[in-house]
This record gives sequence, C-alpha cells and structure tokens, in this order.
Amino acid sequence: MSDTITIAHGFNGPDDSGNGGYVGGLLAKRLNGPASVSLRMPPPLETPLNVIADGGALDLMLADGTLVAHAEPSTLDMDTPAPPSFEEAVAADPHYAGHAFHALPHCFVCGTGRAHGDGLRIFASPIEGRSIVAAPWVPDVRLAKDGIVHEEFVWAALDCPGYFAVINALGSRGEKILTARMTARLDLPVKAGEPHVVMGWGIKSDGRKHWAGTALFNADGKLAACAEALWIKPRSVN
Repeated sequence: MSDTITIAHGFNGPDDSGNGGYVGGLLAKRLNGPASVSLRMPPPLETPLNVIADGGALDLMLADGTLVAHAEPSTLDMDTPAPPSFEEAVAADPHYAGHAFHALPHCFVCGTGRAHGDGLRIFASPIEGRSIVAAPWVPDVRLAKDGIVHEEFVWAALDCPGYFAVINALGSRGEKILTARMTARLDLPVKAGEPHVVMGWGIKSDGRKHWAGTALFNADGKLAACAEALWIKPRSVN
C-alpha cells in the first residue's frame, strides 16, 4: 500500500527542505509506535512524496523513485538527565546561542526569524552549571486535535534541541549540522496550552558525526517523549 504526503512551506528546517523531526513524525505516526527515521536527502518542500510500505517499514520517495527517508519500528531505552524547572528554562532564554548567530533562522522549530504562532520558537539554551540545554514550550492549540498535540509536532520539538546540545558540548559558534537519523518514543499525550520543558544533551562525537539525546517533560515533570539523534556536518561545510 502507499499514500502521499506533501511538506508545506513553513515546516522547513533549512529554507528549502523540511524540518527533519517534523518529517520523521509524519512517517512515525503511520507506524503507530516508537520509530527510527533516517533521512537520505533533504526532504523537498511542496512536492508530493510517496509513502511506500515495505513489510513493517516505510520508504518516503520522490516520483522518480529516489529515496528521501526510511522509517522502521524501533525501541529506545535511554536514561534522561533530570529536567530543569519551567522557570529555569525560561530564565535561560537570554543565553540561547541562536540569538547571537543562527545558521537556520527560519527553521520551523528553533528559528528566531519565525513569529509567535508561526514557528514553534523552541530556543534550547544552556542551563547554568549543567551540561544540558533546555527551553520552555507551551504548545499552541493549532498544533493539536481535541487538545492533544499531533505526533509530527512532538517529533519536531524533540529535533532541534539536539542540535543546540551538540554545539553547546562542542563549544562551537553554531555552524550547520543536519539531522541524519532520529529515533523517538512518545510515552504520554502532549497537551496543548500546558507548560512543558524540552531538554537536550550531547552523547558523543566522532569527526563529522554527533549524537544527542532530547526529552520532553510535561507540567507534572513526567517524561512525555524522548529521542536520540545522529547529526552530521555536511562535507561542504568548512
């Protein structure tokens, strides 16, 4: 069986391609459980993409058969650091690296060039005295159905904090590093209009490859979702 999705302008990461977490979530929701999504090329915007089922996995393809992404059921066992409070995450915002320099200022998730109600504006910032970044997030009701945030937006929220965890761990200025693979698990419904904390931390680095963990905590401090992602610095970036 197959269906088709089109990534609308506005759900971008780089200006000309889809946000990796958002695209991953579109595929993961079709698998109905924890999933691992590998991006094989930048997902194009405003282009019908075929979702092809192959056994228990899914392939996202261009009309000519070019593979854009591959998704498959997965498991994710991870220990998450203790989250900061919502108030601590709010207080960290002035230290967000993207305020000084942002490689992708129009990113749907973390772009400073997106207005309130347009982008998610999740600004994962260093938490003093800890090797983590975190951001407050109150999901807009427009991201939800019956008060529950759609899965693709939860995946999106878990994406970019991993990037800022990587550059925080590296002490870098914020060069372009792109999502290559993301594995996520959603444990609890994410409720629109309620305060959440999104957190990220670096796991390890090896040359151009960087691994990061992210987690989303609800107003009760319970883990609602978590992810592990592989980020890769493109060879063309110096």
